[in-house]
Amino acid sequence: MAEKVDEDKVTFDQMELDDRVLKAIAKLSWTSPTIIQEKAIPLFLEGKDVLLRARTGSGKTAAFAIPVIQKVLNSKASATQQQTSALILAPSKELCRQIHSVFEALTIKCQKIVQSIDLSYYTSVTTQKLLLSKHPDVVISTPGKILAQLQSGNINLKNSLETLVIDEADLVFSFGFENDLKGIVDHLPSIYQAILASATLSDDVSSLKQIFLHNPVVLKLEEPELAPSSQLSHYHISAEENDKAAILYALFKLHLIRGKSIIFVNTVDRCYKLKLFLEQFSIKSCVLNSELPSKIRCHAVNQFNQGIYDIIIASDEHVLDQPEKSNKFTRKAKGDAESGVARGIDFQCVSNVINFDFPLDINSYIHRAGRTARGNNTGSVLSFVDLKERDLMNQVEEHLQSGYLTDDAVMKNYQFKLEEVEPFRYRAKDAWRAITRIAIRDARLKEIKVQIFNCEKLKSYFENNPRDLQVLRHDKTLGTIKKQAHLSDVPDYIIPDTLKRMAGISTMKKSKRPYQSDSKSKSIYAAKRNNPLLCAELDYGKKKKH
Repeated sequence: MAEKVDEDKVTFDQMELDDRVLKAIAKLSWTSPTIIQEKAIPLFLEGKDVLLRARTGSGKTAAFAIPVIQKVLNSKASATQQQTSALILAPSKELCRQIHSVFEALTIKCQKIVQSIDLSYYTSVTTQKLLLSKHPDVVISTPGKILAQLQSGNINLKNSLETLVIDEADLVFSFGFENDLKGIVDHLPSIYQAILASATLSDDVSSLKQIFLHNPVVLKLEEPELAPSSQLSHYHISAEENDKAAILYALFKLHLIRGKSIIFVNTVDRCYKLKLFLEQFSIKSCVLNSELPSKIRCHAVNQFNQGIYDIIIASDEHVLDQPEKSNKFTRKAKGDAESGVARGIDFQCVSNVINFDFPLDINSYIHRAGRTARGNNTGSVLSFVDLKERDLMNQVEEHLQSGYLTDDAVMKNYQFKLEEVEPFRYRAKDAWRAITRIAIRDARLKEIKVQIFNCEKLKSYFENNPRDLQVLRHDKTLGTIKKQAHLSDVPDYIIPDTLKRMAGISTMKKSKRPYQSDSKSKSIYAAKRNNPLLCAELDYGKKKKH
């Protein structure tokens, strides 16, 4: 039976793709299309409007990038002039950068013919205007950026646009782009092919469908929003606010968490507080939030994907902008409105997602969990849940059970006894308390200043001196609080035997040395010398010898 399935499986070679595209796919080591690519690419190449629903990590970007490139190559065969024929819209700059990197990889054999730009990457309006004046074949942008250029007359799509793609369409409304999209429609031709890609088919997506799609094919794969339970594990730890930091510290120091990890918090302040906390124990991490310049955010994601560092602390602020939320976290972050950390970004080979702050709604949990177990990789989600967050966790649990079609608990209880690590809690409490609001404020300002300097001043230098790129590491110590050197070590005596076994640490007692070294003898003598009760005895012994 297995052989029959393999014989019936469609390959990229059978999709009537250009040899240059096939060579690029082979260079990427994509042996066969994913399910969504197998179903979607033929429909796109036929010119049909498609509403595509597929979970994160399913190969959705390549599913629309490959046919867009193929259509450009086909039209170039008879084109008389250079023109923009494809527009790709995404809700965040990080996602735009990611999509552009896929286009660059797929056009490596035809990059002089198929030209693509990421408009959102450039902050200067003059630079954007210059790039658009060259009429690139594919423009990738956030809705706000391209609308501004359309209204300024720096690009005209009325007579050239053939394909429009809106990626992560379900997030467009949460990023506040609905009015921009409606404005873009006025600058489009009457006939074009439209593709809406979304992780969910919400009411917001339905309203976009009515605006952009004409008699679309709805391609909805019967699969859960997340990877199957055999690939993605869900855990939770019951922990009050004062204990979360202690547990995280113990998990990392005992190496109970291994591999690349993304730690999610709900605000920018929490982002820096947690980084400063981990710094005190010599646990390196980098931060990712909407306050940082877009180039730095993209650079941090790229370095993380390359394995330069293993821990990212990300603030998931956009879920806080929803008006129905009414708690202390609801104030809108004063950051980049086009930044999105939890949603859509292709973090590669992530082993663990840690919800230090539990997400404020179900969709946010799904998007966070979708950063791991991508493709064929495995991963786990560990959520810290306090008493106030218990109701939210129950809602997420019910949603996961319906998605996985099971009555059994999906979010398993992580076996961790906090009482066994009381010394860890004692250390963590002091370290957490040492991080003041002033220290957090100074850390935020310092990070922004340093990263802007690195971004603008050193760009050309590092292009010529790649070995010195370590200067641009994002996991450096912020240094706004006093660091105690002894905290980086974990004494053997504070680790309970049960956790030693979990962490693979030997529980055998060390044998005593049969003799004392000279340095130890001297230290004992010095201790006695400093004890006023023993000083007389030592002096008497010296006189007696003489």
